[in-house]
Amino acid sequence: MLLRQPTTVTEAQECMAQGAVPVGGATLVWATWQRDGFPELAMSLRGLPEATAVEPESLGAAVVLHRIDDRVPEVLRRAAGSVGTGAVRRTATVGGNLVGSSLRCLLPAALVLDARATVLGPDRPYETDLAEVMAKRHLLLGLRWRTPLASGYRKEPAEAGGPPPLVVATAVHVDGEGGLRLRVAVRDGYDVLSGTTGCGTDAEETFDALGQTDIGALPAGARDVVREQVAGVLGPLADR
Repeated sequence: MLLRQPTTVTEAQECMAQGAVPVGGATLVWATWQRDGFPELAMSLRGLPEATAVEPESLGAAVVLHRIDDRVPEVLRRAAGSVGTGAVRRTATVGGNLVGSSLRCLLPAALVLDARATVLGPDRPYETDLAEVMAKRHLLLGLRWRTPLASGYRKEPAEAGGPPPLVVATAVHVDGEGGLRLRVAVRDGYDVLSGTTGCGTDAEETFDALGQTDIGALPAGARDVVREQVAGVLGPLADR
């Protein structure tokens, strides 16, 4: 297997045209390659500046999870810190987790940040939404978002080898008219549901409004966790 490490977008496009397989940290594909055979040409984006940024409102797809720190919002930092073991987080990448993983641990956090994805098309990089990235498995270069007013993240305990643990991500944003909007995303099993509602500082009223979104379809136990997380993210705002 020949591994290419492009340092410009043009070089990355050339690798794509040659059929290079993106590898990320290879944590999700190595076993498959050992079983089925290695590709002739692979590509890592770790030499591409656009894919290695860690900034307050952007994160590159080639960033390994253990590098995600308090430069980014709390919800994204805590989501990254909850993935696997320390050894996994030192190897696994943002792009691999979002596009290559069935668990997509970072997806709820990215959804509540209302993140937009920059992907590498055959002709140029372009921006799109996360739904298109998940559906079409684009080559992700990075994420961009606007800093929320507050955010939170909770991952329920789970036994190794069992079903995926429940994940609840929340973020409060200031809308264009100066009001507040709450975004909530929940991973329940392998499904990710999300909902958005206007909010004040009344957690119960806000939670009731979320019941009119997809969040209302969650099982009772999951809704209880959402209620607690809504109270947790809105509570400090009431004191401001």
